[in-house]
Amino acid sequence: MSTRPPGYDPQKDRIEIVPYDAHWPGLFLDEKNLLQEALQSFPGLVIEHCGSTAVANLSAKPILDMLLAVESRDLWPSLVQPLEKLGYVHGKNAFDEFHWFFVKGMPPYGERRTHQIHLMEYPSPRWKQHVVFRDYLRSHPEEAGRYESLKRELALKFSIDREAYTEAKAEFIQAVLKKIPEG
Repeated sequence: MSTRPPGYDPQKDRIEIVPYDAHWPGLFLDEKNLLQEALQSFPGLVIEHCGSTAVANLSAKPILDMLLAVESRDLWPSLVQPLEKLGYVHGKNAFDEFHWFFVKGMPPYGERRTHQIHLMEYPSPRWKQHVVFRDYLRSHPEEAGRYESLKRELALKFSIDREAYTEAKAEFIQAVLKKIPEG
């Protein structure tokens, strides 16, 4: 599902996989602190670092992915303005009613993506999938290496098609999730 705003140029928003950066966890904590301050009035606030930048030694797109939740989905519309004040753009057509998406730095609003927020219910099956996939890669470096190889291959193939890139990773992710015992 496309999240492209008016004036979006995929050539300026290319998918690039870079070596792991040891600064990523600290950058996440900095952003988490900003988010907690801006959203402190929202009950049930939960923020997690997810995605490849949350896995040590895993090459990734240099974009910090975060899971964000509040007490009720009824509060989600009220989050848009405070997040916009922090530089996030809401992908209004992205995903569905159970998963809202926000991006910081995406052209034409910035030079390059730096952060992405996946707003979901907590706890929910989708939230859990993101966390258990991250944790599995953290504890299984050989699987993380296979994932990195796949991402590099797909980044070359779909360098300007983020939706195709994401869809092409889905089979691998689902196969890993099937290996993880229900907990």
